[in-house]
Amino acid sequence: MNGFLTVKEVADKWGMTVRNVQNLCAAGKIEGVAKFGNAWAIPEDAEKPQDMRVISGAYKNWRKKSQ
Repeated sequence: MNGFLTVKEVADKWGMTVRNVQNLCAAGKIEGVAKFGNAWAIPEDAEKPQDMRVISGAYKNWRKKSQ
């Protein structure tokens, strides 16, 4: 299909695993995706979603904080 990429192509382009891209599609975090049967079609101009996981370590030892 013109204008769309497969999950494998997007995974290679963004430097991610295929499964991570599939999870992003299923969660609706990529704009304009469409599912045809069991395959995802991702627009060529789709942007990689920002990784919102906490990487600062601020959450570590949260139970041990003094009150």
